[in-house]
Amino acid sequence: MNTGVPTASDVARLLDAFGEHLRLERGCSPHTVRAYLGDVTALFEHLDRVGVADPATVTLADLRTWLANQHAAGAERSSLQRRAASVRTFFAWAADAGRIGSNPAAALRSPKVSRRLPPTLEVDQARQVLDAIAARASAIEEPAAAAAAARDVAILEVLYASGIRVSEACGLDITDFDTGRGLLRVLGKGGKERTAPLGVPAVAALQGWLDVRPLLVGPAARTAMFVGDRGGRIDPRVVRRIVHRALAAVPDAPDLGPHGLRHAMATHLLEGGADLRAVQEILGHSSLATTQLYTHVTTERLRKAYQQAHPRA
Repeated sequence: MNTGVPTASDVARLLDAFGEHLRLERGCSPHTVRAYLGDVTALFEHLDRVGVADPATVTLADLRTWLANQHAAGAERSSLQRRAASVRTFFAWAADAGRIGSNPAAALRSPKVSRRLPPTLEVDQARQVLDAIAARASAIEEPAAAAAAARDVAILEVLYASGIRVSEACGLDITDFDTGRGLLRVLGKGGKERTAPLGVPAVAALQGWLDVRPLLVGPAARTAMFVGDRGGRIDPRVVRRIVHRALAAVPDAPDLGPHGLRHAMATHLLEGGADLRAVQEILGHSSLATTQLYTHVTTERLRKAYQQAHPRA
């Protein structure tokens, strides 16, 4: 930082440098970079209001007060946990890079978040959703509309078959699909690459989409697996709308987004007897503890089924 009281432009340059660190050195996704920068920007806006203009003079008490104010305003614990992580990452980087003398966030703890069981689809509901969207697509005759419908079917099948994240699906290229072996090469969080298997219906749906993809693809998205109606690489918001619309068409199906299909896939794999570590590898979880959440989901579903069906429950 410059000598004297830092200006708003000094702080802006510091945030720009932090953003470059997240993108280039940590390999964070654009979504993660936006979230971290948003959290740290909100912190500096708060500090400016309370008269703390220099990042080098921020204390642990300042950070705790910031989080406490948000908690009092009704922020969810999960949001507070992410903001605390953002701040810890920023100040650790700033201290290591020599931008500040010491790291005031080293002892900043995140509020504990209860591990709630994620809502999910039943196996029969998942089958109904996929069968329904395929039936609607087969009834469309106009070529461009039929191509878009084939794309939607492929997206639903791939998300449920592989459990990949929506950002990972949008980032797929044609060369990431191994047709012969039914595998996807997926670039996950932190630039980590993994392989995700596909079932026979997903392979067929994906191949069906690729056959008609030339009807929609534009010059800017030559390699993109999935493209939008305007020909560019498909946007995650479009994928979310496709998923919500497909689920809404099936009675009693919960209103889930793409991540809900990821939850469903993991739950159904474990219910079918899949090994926990294999599911961890397919999902791209860095920690087995994250995958173990799904064992709680399956246990809870078994408990409910028992209570409903056993005469002495």
